[in-house]
Amino acid sequence: MIGPLPHLSRRNVLVTALAGAVSATVRTSSAEGASNDHIAERNRIMRTVTTKDGVQIFYKDWGPKTGQPIFFHHGWPLSSDDWDAQMLSFAGRGYRVIAHDRRGHGRSTQVSDGHDMDHYAADVAAVVEHLDLRNVVHVGHSTGGGEATRYVARHGKGRVARLVLISAVPPLMVKTSANPGGLPIEVFDGLRAKLAANRSQFYLEFASGPFYGYNRPGAEPSQAVIWNWWRQAMMGGAKAQYDGIRAFSETDFTDDLTRITVPTLVMHGTDDQIVPIADSAPLSAKLVKNGTLKTFEKLPHGICTTHADLVTAELLAFVAG
Repeated sequence: MIGPLPHLSRRNVLVTALAGAVSATVRTSSAEGASNDHIAERNRIMRTVTTKDGVQIFYKDWGPKTGQPIFFHHGWPLSSDDWDAQMLSFAGRGYRVIAHDRRGHGRSTQVSDGHDMDHYAADVAAVVEHLDLRNVVHVGHSTGGGEATRYVARHGKGRVARLVLISAVPPLMVKTSANPGGLPIEVFDGLRAKLAANRSQFYLEFASGPFYGYNRPGAEPSQAVIWNWWRQAMMGGAKAQYDGIRAFSETDFTDDLTRITVPTLVMHGTDDQIVPIADSAPLSAKLVKNGTLKTFEKLPHGICTTHADLVTAELLAFVAG
């Protein structure tokens, strides 16, 4: 039988409660500290940067830290893996090469919002500032060209040496009254409908056809290239890629281009079926203050893969120039 409980004064109750509260606070603080330490360690090991709105951006940083940095911006709906050929080549030549997975793509956080060029550029700025990169050459392909353009124009002051746009979306892809040569909005609505209906099949067909020009007579499709494109695309989130179509097609980069004064190389294939050359590269090269246009006869949108050696040679000449 349990005897009567000892008498507890109000003072004893208060002391006991206070001790418990302090103990709980210490435990909570310790847990939070351990959690923060874990996040910091994960970021270090996984090479991620956490943005102001809490998105973890994955990045690669290869080559000697003393080499001139080259920052590569990937196209839609891919990842930094799409730059493997160029990154290996430049890292082997003593350059420091950096590439990130855009928010919602690849290994970065699959958030539901922020899939617009302003956030894309701010995310790049977070990586650049985290690594304290200076004298950087920014190289953007397709959607990555738009992202690089906005970053250089709005965040890059004092940090950028040169800019390269390859098969890039600027100045504006969609047809408007001010841009009569653009593509009708129905083209992009069609992309969204196919993505929503069967993303896996849509991506397989996209890589097997117009992206690399494999739908042209006489073309020899590479199944390895097709599956690698599909692999990268399926790593990302459907919401980010769906919203990203609006970001790359409806963003007007005209004002950004006019702000850019660093030497800029604009490269484009004349048989680009994704970003038609007539309403893109020549206009961008004229809008920047110090632009050079290089066109490649009958080459497709995905020239960084189909003609990697050519692209690398042009990049080397421009970076060293």
